[in-house]
Order: sequence, then C-alpha cells, then structure tokens
Amino acid sequence: MVAKLSSIQQVMQKLSIAAADLSAGVNNEMFDIAMQSQAGETALIGQNRAKEALNFGLGVNSTGYNLYVMGEQATGRYTLVHNFINQRAHAQPTPNDWCYLNNFDDERQPIALQLPTSQSKAFVEDIESLLDELMDTFPAVFENPSYQRRKAAITRSNEQRYDKAIDEVEKIAFGKGIALIEENGTISFSPIIDGKPINDADFALRSDDERQVYYGLIDELEECLSEALIEVPLWQRESAEQLRKLKRDTAEQGIRPLLKELEHKHASDIAILKHLKQLKPHLIDTVTELLVPETKDEKQDDFDISAILVDTYVPNVLVRHSIDAGAPIVYESNPTHQNLFGKVEYTSVQGSVYTNYRMIVAGALHKANGGYLLLDADKFVDQPYVWESLKLALKFGQLKMELPQQDVGMVNSITQTPQVIPLKVKVILLGSRELYYALQDYDDEFKELFRVLVDFDHEIPLNQQNLNDFVARVKGHVQHIGLSGIDAEAMRRLLEHSLRLAEHQSKLSARFADVIELINEAQYFCFQQQQNQLEAIHIEAALAAKKNRTGRVSESLLEDIKEGHVLINTDGHAAGKVNGLTVLEVGDTAFGTPARITSTVYAGSSGVIDIEREVELGQSIHSKGVMLLTGYLGNKYAQFFPLTLSANIALEQSYGYIDGDSASLGELIALISALTELPVDQGLAVTGSINQYGEVQAVGGVNEKIEGYFSLCLQRGLNGKQGVIIPKSNALNLVLDSEIIEAVKQGLFHVYAVSSVDETLCLLMKKEAGELNVKGRYPKNSIHYQAVNRLYNIANIVNGGADDE
Repeated sequence: MVAKLSSIQQVMQKLSIAAADLSAGVNNEMFDIAMQSQAGETALIGQNRAKEALNFGLGVNSTGYNLYVMGEQATGRYTLVHNFINQRAHAQPTPNDWCYLNNFDDERQPIALQLPTSQSKAFVEDIESLLDELMDTFPAVFENPSYQRRKAAITRSNEQRYDKAIDEVEKIAFGKGIALIEENGTISFSPIIDGKPINDADFALRSDDERQVYYGLIDELEECLSEALIEVPLWQRESAEQLRKLKRDTAEQGIRPLLKELEHKHASDIAILKHLKQLKPHLIDTVTELLVPETKDEKQDDFDISAILVDTYVPNVLVRHSIDAGAPIVYESNPTHQNLFGKVEYTSVQGSVYTNYRMIVAGALHKANGGYLLLDADKFVDQPYVWESLKLALKFGQLKMELPQQDVGMVNSITQTPQVIPLKVKVILLGSRELYYALQDYDDEFKELFRVLVDFDHEIPLNQQNLNDFVARVKGHVQHIGLSGIDAEAMRRLLEHSLRLAEHQSKLSARFADVIELINEAQYFCFQQQQNQLEAIHIEAALAAKKNRTGRVSESLLEDIKEGHVLINTDGHAAGKVNGLTVLEVGDTAFGTPARITSTVYAGSSGVIDIEREVELGQSIHSKGVMLLTGYLGNKYAQFFPLTLSANIALEQSYGYIDGDSASLGELIALISALTELPVDQGLAVTGSINQYGEVQAVGGVNEKIEGYFSLCLQRGLNGKQGVIIPKSNALNLVLDSEIIEAVKQGLFHVYAVSSVDETLCLLMKKEAGELNVKGRYPKNSIHYQAVNRLYNIANIVNGGADDE
C-alpha cells in the first residue's frame, strides 16, 4: 500500500507545474534593451505578414488590386494601413481639381471640369471677377449718351411712322368737316360746326338727319383709321427687335473685352475655352434681362442680381487640393451612399423644390479620387445600394452620381444627372474574417476587385524587435497623455497584461488598444496620488478597479456557492461527481466558475445520454464532446464484447446554453467513476477536451478557469490538497495572478498538466489507471480493470449472457 501510494505521489509530482512556470517571464537582457528604445507613438508592433501584403497591394496599380484588411478591431489595422499609405502618398503626384459647371444647353446635366492641381480656386476667382466687372460695367453702359441716342432714334422713327399715319387720316377727316381728337392714347372724331368741334351735348341737339350724316362720315373715317394703323403692331415689333438688337450689341461690346481677357489667360485649356464660348451668349441674355432696367422703378437690388449671377456662372468646386499635398487619403467612417458617391441638395423656392449645379456635394470617392479610400467593410455592406454601386465604380473606373430615389428621400422630384467623372482610386476595406469569407463565397466580383488580402495576426511573437516596439509605443502614449514617464516595474506589468490577453507565455496580444486603455485608466490613479510617473501600483489599481466594476456577476455566483445554493465541494471524495471548470462571458469581461458534472450508470442499452442536449441546452460542439465518450469507451473497454450500457451525464444547476467541448474530460471521468463506483477527489477541478483515443486536447480560457476555482477554494480556506487539472498543451497559456502563484509556491494549491485520460484518472482517483498486458488484460484492481468488468456484466445482463467473466 505504501509503495502504491508512493507511485501515485510520483505521478502527482511529475504532472505538477512549478510556480515559476505559471506565468510569463520576460528575459531581463531583452527587457533592458527594450527600455532603452526611443518613444514612438506610431510604432506598430509585429504584423510582418500584413506589412508585406500592404507593400504588395499598394505597389500594384492594375485594376482589381484593391485591398481587404482582415482582423479584429484594436489590432492596429488602421494605424498600419494609414502609416503605410501616408509614406507613399507624399511621394505621389497630387491629383487634379474637379468642378461642376452650369450646362447652358441642358441644366439637368452639369458639366464636369478637370483643372490642374490647386487651379480651381484661381478659376473661381476669375469668374467672380468677371461678374464683378459686369456689375460695374452694366447698366452704366446703357446710360451712355451714344446708346441713349440710338435708342431714342429707334423710338422716334416708330413714333414718326405713327404720326404720319394719323396726319393722313386727320387730313381726310378735315376735308369732310370732321375733327380728329387724340387724348390719353385714344382717338375719336367730332363734327366741326362754326369752325370748331362740338361736344356730345351740342351734337345731341342736332336733327336726326344731320346726326345720321355725321354718323356715316365717322364710320368711314374709323375704317380709314383702322386701315392706316393696321401695320402699327408690325412697326412695334420691328422697333422692339431693333431695341433688343441694340441692347445685345451693346452688351456684347461690353462683355467681349472681359471674356477676351479670360480666353487669353486660359488659352491652353480647351475645356475652359469651350465653356467660355458657351457662356458668352447666355451671359449676354442675362445682362439684357437683369442689368437693363427700363425705368428706375424696375431696377433690382444689386445683392439679388449678384446672387443670381453667382448661382448661374460661378463654378462649383467639388475637390480642391494643395499643390504639394500628394495623393489624398480619405477615411469614411459612415459609408452611406450619399457620403460615398456625393449628393444633390435641394431647397424650397416659393413652395417648389429647386436644385442646380451649385448644390452638388462631393462624396468620399470624389475626395479620394487619385489616391486612397479607407472603409469599414462591416458598416457599408448593410447600407442599401452601396456595395453594388461601389463595384460598378471600381469595375468601370467611372464615378456616377446616380442616387436612388429611396436614398434621396424624394419621389417625382426634379433632379440632376451630373457628368461622369473618371475614377482612379485604391480602396482599402477594413473588415472581419467572417465577412471576408462570406464575400468570397457569395460574390464572384469581390474576388476580381479585391485581390489582395492583408491578414492581421491575433498574437505577436515576443522577440526583441516586437518588445522594443511595445515599449516604445507605451512610452510614446505615456508622454502623449501628460505623464513624465513610466518605471520598469510598471512596464513589466503591462507586458504581463498583454501576454495574459494573448493567453500565451511567449506571445503578446495584437490588441494594443487594450494596453492603451489600461494606461489611460492607470493615469487616473497616478494623478489621484499626485504623481506624474506611472508605477506598477497604479497599473494594479486600474486592474483591480476594472475587476470590481465588472465583477458583480462573478461575485454573485461565488456567493451562491458559498451559501449552498449551488452545490460544489472542494474537499472529500464522491463517486460519479467531478468539479468541472467553465468560463462565462458577460459583455467585454470573462470569468471562470466551477460547475459540478455528474453521471449515473445502470443496466440498459440506451447508451450515453447527454441531458443538456436532450433539453436543448447543449450546443453542437458540447454535444460532439459527449458523443466522443462512447467512442472512447468502445475503443478502450469493449474490444471483445458489445458496448452496452445506459448512462446519463449532466452539468448540474446550469440553466443557460452550454457550448464548447472543454468539459468532455470531466464528463468522461464522472462516467468512469459512476461505472466503477470509484470516488473522485472533490478538491481537484478539471478542464480539457478529449478525442476517442483518450488524448487530452487544449481548451480556451484556462487562466480564467483556474482563477475562478482558486477564488472559491481561497474563500473556503486552502488546505494544500486543492488544485486544478488542465491539458498539458495549455501550459504555455498560463499567465496567472501573483496570488495563485504564491499559493502554489507555498504548496497550498496545485496546477497539474495531463496529456491523457489515464493521467487524469490517476490524479483524481488516487489509483493506477492500468495498462494492457501481453494477454490484452488490465491489471487487477486498476481503474480500467474495474470498468471492463462492469461493462461486461452489464452486457451480459442486457444481452442474456453468462454471469461470470
């Protein structure tokens, strides 16, 4: 018995992990070298694969070589991409400016005008100066004596023709004793009696015969007058046409030198010359309509006229670049259709919706044209029309501003169709892995347009270069937030925190944003103590404060176990009961908590029943882990007889969904314990996944699981026999709290690493598992021996076989 106990102790000692191996230790020499590195706020840690892919993707200018940057948030994706692009962009040529001009032939189709870099401002100033000069020139030109004389001559000529016609009619009337009277623009006839026209009262006193004679004469004269004035409308039209021609000729004489100056200035730009040629007749019409008031009462306010001229002629500058800016880099945080492709704004004029070329607003693609556009892929794929429109723009190299009516929010409204702009842009999508593979599977065009994958790692190797970058980045941020510096112990603690986030003793977490968050929170405690240098005590205070803020649920569960509401034993022995380790995720926090796994075995042929799956609480991966138990039992024990049993397995007092196969090792131990009726040490908790051959596989959340069980044992009092069993392959993932490491060092708590089910059985049942001998049998009194016997007996009971072996 003593020798047997000694062999168990040897196994326990062999499988025990030393306190020094429960956390990561940074090499002192590497750390000292890193502490000498210079601060660098933009230094990126690791990600060599991503850097190489970026270099390639940004260096290829062929169509379709846009980039998809894949990885988790806060891994430095945007920082790396922006820094790389920024280095290239400054060396690249600055793209041209773009404007929209009024299309005088069809105002619904504004004309796109490309101008040399930074020249759009000068062109706008030229047009504005032209309009100012017009305001100065007109209507002064029309007040010139020469113009007034020519205008008066036209008017006088028309009046003379009219007067001549009236004179001829008047002579005829006088010859017949009738006077022609013209008053207030009306013409009438009156008989002449005694050498003077008589009024209506005197005329009424005349005899009827006399009046009838005069009526006949007046009718003849009125007919004569009508014939004489029949051409008056023609004369008026001719006169009006002459006046219009005079105005246009006068306006053209005033405008010609102004436009000549602009044409000479932009003689090398055919597009501008073409626009000025189109502008000239329209400008003449505008001048004659707005700047030639017929009377003083008709004169419009200068401000109103100026506004009309601006809205009609001043170019709408969509994109303007500084001459030495290099290629533009645009990040659109809210990639809606309008934010990407631009929009046409509307206003209300006297109750009607109105728009013009001046109301065209540039989108992110306009601004990034000739450069780089960064987008969050996960955001814009949910936006209506955006993905299809972006693919068309990239595929054909054209930027169209065709807004869907639903996106604009208006129906049956007059809108514009601006001229297409050539598009040359490198699009960089920042998105998740799930979205990338979904687009690969369901959209063939995605493969053609986004050929370069930039994949960011979750973890970064802890080598000298990456350690240097980590320290430099921390120093840079510490200075950025107003602290004087950070001491070595605080830096070590931040490194340990990053290793803990990565759950690896030799790899840092790529989520450097979490380290930044911790520094920002530690700054609060540093300032509270009126210090200006970040120390380890401030880091610890920040970690403790966050644990306290997010620890209500974990403390509540621990309290339930303490009060007996949740049944968990941390000492003694019991058959068919095993303490499993689970991880609960609530929001952005995760914590470990123990859970009792129980099993019952009885004669029958139902097989191993997972109660969680039967009640639809067990998810697919958890159910798979339980199903593997049958494969293990059959392979291990039932080579010479049919595997026949009925067994139930449950995770006690679980009322939510359960997933993951990390409980399969504990479930197997509980099943074997119930099968053999051998008790399990309740002081040890176990986690691990198994395969059908009894090999123990790694699981996730191992640090949280250990700390969760340790908290329970610590609350009840450590007795030196408690501990946890984890997969051996998880030993590299251990980055535990100093309190646990100290307890292990003092022998009050233990962490065991196993690679097989046999090692786990030995630890939990304090009994040898047993190995097959040359005869294919297990040693008597071994765990496996008792399991084979029990399964054989159950098979005989169920199948009606012999009662003995």
